[in-house]
Amino acid sequence: MKQQPHTVVLAYSGGLDTSVLLKQYILAGVRVIAMTLDLGESDGVAGGGAKAELDAVRQKALDLGAADAVLIDARERYIAEHATLALHANALYEGVYPLSAALSRPLIAALLVETAHKYGADSVAHGCTGKGNDQVRIELAVRALDPDLACLAPLRDKPLSRPDAMDFAKQHGVPVSTTAAKPYSIDANLWGRSIEAGILEDPWNAPPEEAYAWTAAPADRPRTAEEIVISFNNGIPTFQGKTGVALVSALNTVTGRHGIGRIDLVEDRVVGVKSREVYECPASITLITAHKALERLVLSRDELRFKAGLDQKYSELIYDGLWPSGLRTALDAFNAAFFPRMTGEIRLSLHDGKATVVGSRSPFSLYSEALATYGREDAFRHDAAEGFIRIWGLPLEVGARINREAQPR
Repeated sequence: MKQQPHTVVLAYSGGLDTSVLLKQYILAGVRVIAMTLDLGESDGVAGGGAKAELDAVRQKALDLGAADAVLIDARERYIAEHATLALHANALYEGVYPLSAALSRPLIAALLVETAHKYGADSVAHGCTGKGNDQVRIELAVRALDPDLACLAPLRDKPLSRPDAMDFAKQHGVPVSTTAAKPYSIDANLWGRSIEAGILEDPWNAPPEEAYAWTAAPADRPRTAEEIVISFNNGIPTFQGKTGVALVSALNTVTGRHGIGRIDLVEDRVVGVKSREVYECPASITLITAHKALERLVLSRDELRFKAGLDQKYSELIYDGLWPSGLRTALDAFNAAFFPRMTGEIRLSLHDGKATVVGSRSPFSLYSEALATYGREDAFRHDAAEGFIRIWGLPLEVGARINREAQPR
């Protein structure tokens, strides 16, 4: 390792990489403050147990030699300040991935900085590697919040393969759940669960069922469809009277048992390589589906078309680690302009891995049945269509005449 700081705050998940890193720091004589966050890692599975699991992670850090270990419940802050803003932008990276891991990194960085200030640390550290996305996201956010605070990446400076990391853990008595048989790297929070490494690194290999934890296998899903209603009030969703963390947790359970939210994606990483990632995002996929349906009901054609391009840009900003940018803040203001109309209800049918919109209504709906109907109540001026088509097609007609004249004779 490079020369070490006096005190470092380590983002500690309790997994293989950060446990090995923590032990390496301790062996090098560094004073470490382990920071563990509750972002809802266990809120995608019915049955709970999150508090006990996270308490065990904190105790594990202390047992490995950390000077102190802090456990922060950041779930409400995550949903309110990150996931909900992403929902307003229908954020799906490359049109598919709801950015669950990417969204959490700016918050992790913010809490690293806050914890470092509390303990008087001169450095923070993470367990990201040199070809991952998270190093970019965390370090850019730390620099944006406190440019004087060093942000260290020991596993980037001295890469450690997964087999070598497991060997180190065994040699130094570091308990880890990763095994050679199931060498998956798991990251989870309320907005989704990501799985990588192991046999998943070959995109030809189908993800084994054992890799999934939040979504039911096809054979275990209900045979009949289930309908739910998601309500929005000024852009804020509710489900079964729940908002925030409670809403997302409930949706993870309800939609997960129908297998909704499984994603298998070969995506383009920030550092320029392609990566095969498997995700489970039951609640976020369902919420984005509902949110987009409400937008289609209450926003005009030009608003929808323009917003679609900005939504794509918003997703790229999140993925590329530019959450702290002024452009992202400006796009939040743009999305907020639609809040007064983003009120209504969306009915969805949950069945066999899909959440399908089957009904929508809003007091601000732009849909007019009198104009859309083909029945006797039709109020549309059919005779006006001929003039509209003539004027709308005038540039095409003029162009055709010019092109005909331009052809060689």
